[in-house]
Amino acid sequence: MTHLRWWAEKVGKAGILPADNTKLGIPERRYVTNENKAKELGDRLDRVNDPHVLMSLRLQAAFGLRREESIKFQPRYADRGDDIAIKGSWAKGGRDRTVPISTPEQRAVLNEAHRLAGLGSLIPSHKTYILQRHVYDGQCKAAGWSNMHGLRHGYAQMRYEVLTGWKAPAAGGPGKAQLNRSQRLSDQHARQQISRELGHERLKVTSIYLGS
Repeated sequence: MTHLRWWAEKVGKAGILPADNTKLGIPERRYVTNENKAKELGDRLDRVNDPHVLMSLRLQAAFGLRREESIKFQPRYADRGDDIAIKGSWAKGGRDRTVPISTPEQRAVLNEAHRLAGLGSLIPSHKTYILQRHVYDGQCKAAGWSNMHGLRHGYAQMRYEVLTGWKAPAAGGPGKAQLNRSQRLSDQHARQQISRELGHERLKVTSIYLGS
């Protein structure tokens, strides 16, 4: 942490000054990017030989889950019929959320997860979360994948197109400046929905996944 940022946080907490980083010369974090980081599982799934890892990856692609959420996933708990419920204990920041089941493909993946996990989670009964995470990381590396967070990008872009009717800017669709008033409202509503589904509170974060 730089001395300037440390001082900004210190005085903000102490109530000496408003914690306004821009007034102290510290730029705001920027989320805007039109780089497409979406990832698909493609034809490398045959390189993944652990069935629990394979299912975690498929759930990430189908529902935009984080790595930890997909490993700790308990189908019997999560499946609510029309959506899945993500426990706060699985999620970043400890926030519960729901993700809609809106396609036959999602339902098919979830049904397979039920059959594999039974009454438990996607962590085999003889392993801890940490051990299974190591297996997950090793399997992804063996398949030539370095960062499966891109599956969340792919999910977000798929949902954006479903909700708006056009591709996200990061996927080659129009940017906000090219949208008319009605389209901008659709864009706003879609981003709010996708932000909730991904487990984020800040709307700006969607620019990382969708572009601007």
